Amino acid sequence: MKEILDLIQKMRVDCGWNKTDTLPILIKSVSIEASELLETIQWDDNNFKEETVKSELADVLMYALSIAIDNNWDVQQLLKEKIADVYKRYCPKDD
Repeated sequence: MKEILDLIQKMRVDCGWNKTDTLPILIKSVSIEASELLETIQWDDNNFKEETVKSELADVLMYALSIAIDNNWDVQQLLKEKIADVYKRYCPKDD
């Protein structure tokens, strides 16, 4: 995970985006890219280009991970906590 986060941050620095990215810009960008991901199946749920889906998903992930990078949030810990919360709220235990 660290390697990916480092690559994302290097790209942001190399492109100068680290100087202009703010939390609101990154949050908006996640939403915009998620909309572009949705567009990949807009007209036909069963007929899509896998490469386009992968590209748009990568955009969503890069913006989302940039939020974590800028806030020094541990992505693995965030996900572990969310998964535990989902289990607690939505996955019934067999008693």
